[in-house]
Amino acid sequence: MGVVACDVEITSSVPAARMFEAIVLDSDNLIPKIMPRAIESVEILEGDGGVGTIKLVNFGEDSQFKSVKYHVDAVDTENFTQSYSILEGEVLMGIFESIIYHIEILANADGGCICKSRSIYNTKGDVQISEEKIKEGKEKTMAMFEAIEAYLQANPDA
Repeated sequence: MGVVACDVEITSSVPAARMFEAIVLDSDNLIPKIMPRAIESVEILEGDGGVGTIKLVNFGEDSQFKSVKYHVDAVDTENFTQSYSILEGEVLMGIFESIIYHIEILANADGGCICKSRSIYNTKGDVQISEEKIKEGKEKTMAMFEAIEAYLQANPDA
């Protein structure tokens, strides 16, 4: 099994607590609202939204995938971190044993934040992931962060 890690880091003017709330705590409602062509809906299948929860993401018409099921592994509301693992879905593409995501939102000195995302791809056998696929994943992550940031800036009471 091979392991490939992909890191994305974005600086934002949005305060860390507000960004964490949008990306982690309210993402089930917010992301389908602001990016409906990418993510149509998110459903809780088991749990209360916290650690141990299993969710189903139904992708929108712009996605090459139909859905993905994932498990919330960890949430730390004081340190603004979350980890979750893909359980099943087309995103595994038959080449991944698992995909694990870590999100961390750090406050910075100017009142904004730094959004960090790490994706860890565990491949089956000796499968290699192309640089193009890694770049594509980074671009999708950045687009989501940027869309959330734009929404929060345009809607200060949201």
